[in-house]
Amino acid sequence: MFVDALIKIWEMSGFAALTWQHCVMIIIACVLIYLAIVKKFEPLLLLPIAFGILLVNLPLGDLMKEPTDSENGGLLYYLYQGVKLGIYPSLIFMGIGAMTDFGPLLARPSSLFMGAGAQFGISIAFIIAVALGFKPNEAASIAIIGGADGPTAIYLTSRLAPDLLPAIAIAAYSYMALIPLIQPPLMRALTTKKERKIEMTQLREVSKLEKVCFPIVVSVLCILLLPSVAPLIGLLMLGNLFRESGVVERLSDTVQNALMNIVTIFLGVTVGATANAENFLRPETLMIIGLGLMAFMFSTIGGLLIGKLMCWVTKGKVNPLIGSAGVSAVPMAARVSQVEGQKANPANYLLMHAMGPNVAGVIGSAVAAGVLLALFG
Repeated sequence: MFVDALIKIWEMSGFAALTWQHCVMIIIACVLIYLAIVKKFEPLLLLPIAFGILLVNLPLGDLMKEPTDSENGGLLYYLYQGVKLGIYPSLIFMGIGAMTDFGPLLARPSSLFMGAGAQFGISIAFIIAVALGFKPNEAASIAIIGGADGPTAIYLTSRLAPDLLPAIAIAAYSYMALIPLIQPPLMRALTTKKERKIEMTQLREVSKLEKVCFPIVVSVLCILLLPSVAPLIGLLMLGNLFRESGVVERLSDTVQNALMNIVTIFLGVTVGATANAENFLRPETLMIIGLGLMAFMFSTIGGLLIGKLMCWVTKGKVNPLIGSAGVSAVPMAARVSQVEGQKANPANYLLMHAMGPNVAGVIGSAVAAGVLLALFG
């Protein structure tokens, strides 16, 4: 009897249902946890994503089980509806807006061109993805990785190609975390030492009226032009208006901290939980990761080339390094511009100048997602 009981317990356990595919995914989850904790690669999102991958690949846990007429669904299935319906990415954008100072962009509006140029990789990756056999909606979801904006990538993919969400989300956040490794070689290859040494003049002071009007004007123009981008741009600018109005400090603080942290947990764990072995261990996953890297590199190149053009137009008043910050990873990309600038010239202080293209990239990636959603949604 005792032996029969042990056999029955074993047969009912997840160990009996464990396959080599599950083991591979568990190893991948552990590697991502290592990178998040030890290497500090975007830990705020990579850690919950990695643990979500771990949970969903433990057999019989049924955390992502869909509900039936007779049984409820799994816990993470219900939480995942916030991703599926576009709620979490939009709330993340509200938090980003509340934490972002658009002053450097207002002080130098030409930064918008660098933010737009840094979306170049999206176009290149889309064309190559279609050539490799991906459907247009899938190619669009892969291409948005080039915007270096995790919430935007998740928002667009959940609408256009939800089956690709695990690979795209992991690729997007991994490349954002690897910015300090990916961008510097490209920056040095495309700029001369003389260009990297350029010191930029102090930005003008931006008035409070300009900062308050900016989110209102951007919301009106962008949403009228691209209604599909309303959830992202609308909440991004609402969060920024909370920040700049100066009359709702409690709301601004809640959005920046408590709400942002809660949504980040739910978003990360549930996105990771979509990466079950059946969906993730496919040849397409490697192709997506490769195309994502290509998109990110071409986006960096696009921003740098616009930066070089502006350097030439202004007769050496703009350091082209700030163009690489046109990707949407705030503020990491701007910090990389600062570090590379100081390597060439210790007296260089490019951080605030690079924040202009950086925050322009946030708007640019959202607009790019709106265009792709309008075309292929």
